[in-house]
Amino acid sequence: MSDTPRVELTPAAAELVRRLREIHGPLMFHQSGGCCDGSAPMCYLAGEFRTGAADVLLEELVVAGVAEPVSFWMSRSQYEVWSHTRLIVDVVEGRGSGFSLEAPEGVRFLIRSRLVDA
Repeated sequence: MSDTPRVELTPAAAELVRRLREIHGPLMFHQSGGCCDGSAPMCYLAGEFRTGAADVLLEELVVAGVAEPVSFWMSRSQYEVWSHTRLIVDVVEGRGSGFSLEAPEGVRFLIRSRLVDA
């Protein structure tokens, strides 16, 4: 499983990340596992969301056309539930959280997943 990325982006999500990076600068994701919008991956300026001992860094996503990796963090309690899956960040039409950088674009990030071998 060490060669399997824990998190990946669909082509549509990667394109949106490139656009957001051009507008805002370095980015990061965090998924808290709370209800409603909290269960979706939120995109922030890198370092804007404070992470700590209650969070796990799942992946440093390398996105073509983006100068630096995009970190993907998840709350530790949520990771315990999702640890057997590969997370696939996708983008769909519809408004997500007002705190996530893609909200003004009329789209939102969401997670799709696949089971992985232990």
